[in-house]
Amino acid sequence: MCDLIDSIRARDPARPSFMEVVLAYPGVHALVIHRVAHWIWTLDIKGFKPQALARVIAHGGRLLTGIEIHPGAKIGKRLFIDHGMGLVIGETAEIGDDVTLYHGVTLGGKGGDLPGSKRHPTLENGVMIGANAQVLGAVTIGSAAKIGAGALVTSSVPSGCVAIGNPARLVNCKSENASYGLPDTSDDLDPVGKTINGLLADINAIKAQLDMHDDPVIQKDNESTYADLWKSSGI
Repeated sequence: MCDLIDSIRARDPARPSFMEVVLAYPGVHALVIHRVAHWIWTLDIKGFKPQALARVIAHGGRLLTGIEIHPGAKIGKRLFIDHGMGLVIGETAEIGDDVTLYHGVTLGGKGGDLPGSKRHPTLENGVMIGANAQVLGAVTIGSAAKIGAGALVTSSVPSGCVAIGNPARLVNCKSENASYGLPDTSDDLDPVGKTINGLLADINAIKAQLDMHDDPVIQKDNESTYADLWKSSGI
């Protein structure tokens, strides 16, 4: 438990205190309740499986935290559920270590699956999934991959890649692991910035062409025009 709390404090930019995480982080409460429910779910007492009790405990956790985790889901170490309200994790979902999930995330099925089959996603170590993203079906999200907020993912994502959009598309792939937030190294993540940079490049090219003309009369007229504009601006 201390390992989980320390990892949350390190990954949350709010830098909460130890007791703040223990007492006021619903993701921690949901995870503790799930550990109990999952243990009961896997019990087999002379052929009797108390899965109904596990479902009742999981239901209580949902009422308390707003986070719904099926007791059959397999969750690794140091899962950070940030905010968490509306988050759903299906029965056959598998989550590795050091994964970060935001509120509204669904790890669900696509429907039409056979009973007892693998129908929910597998998240490998270090995965981050943004708010309200939907990851559906028996897909695999590779280690250190990131899913942008609001994305709809229905196919596997390679390790180290970023997937955004509806339907999701890959925009950036790299091997390093950032524990919190989306990387800002891809122009595709900031199309407005990419457009502005292009306009600035065009302006600089035009300016360079104008600077090649050393006509003093034109330069004097330009200086006069700039001065008049400055005075009339009222700045």
